[in-house]
Amino acid sequence: MKDSIIIVSGGMDSITLLYDWKDRIALGISFDYGSNHNAKEIPLAKMHCERLGIRHITIPLDFMHQYFKSSLLEGGDAIPEGHYASENMKSTVVPFRNGIMLSVAIGIAESNGLKNVLIANHGGDHTIYPDCRPEFIDAIDKAAQAGTFVDVHVVAPYTNITKTDIARRGAALGIDYTETWSCYKGGDLQCGKCGTCVERKEALRDAGIEDKTVYESEK
Repeated sequence: MKDSIIIVSGGMDSITLLYDWKDRIALGISFDYGSNHNAKEIPLAKMHCERLGIRHITIPLDFMHQYFKSSLLEGGDAIPEGHYASENMKSTVVPFRNGIMLSVAIGIAESNGLKNVLIANHGGDHTIYPDCRPEFIDAIDKAAQAGTFVDVHVVAPYTNITKTDIARRGAALGIDYTETWSCYKGGDLQCGKCGTCVERKEALRDAGIEDKTVYESEK
């Protein structure tokens, strides 16, 4: 039964969730909020949705780039390099990004009589992103139910697992991860040095998946 919407970025996590729940997803939503990598991610999100016969839309959130402070929005050179666990990676937080996107998706779900909004946050996000943590997901799920007539649920199946676990799930689903984008810098190639690139490399390595991504740092 097609009863769900997914927030799909084009990255490893949301593309895995897209294939994991493909039989229940009626609509894929990407958000263009002015980040450096939106132009790289969103076409991949659209491609995967179309491949699965799932309608895809992109919603502009231009105001976030205009009014919010984050290195993710300030240009490629501002993106810090290193591991996600490092303190400097906090600069990549876009304040309440998931809260804003989920709120829009919840409204679209109710408008279309759909019951679930899927998001692919995972355990590794919790270190620096407050709106990826279990307590946030629980709170916004309760808010969605309280604030809609059809009791929309926020569903986040990967909240308590690692990116390596997600990669293993993707491998079982036959996903080619070269058709995903992780890098925050948004260059011609994924840089291989920013937090998301490092996390991507580690997840694929630890899952025993050959990483066929072409990284700028390895050219």
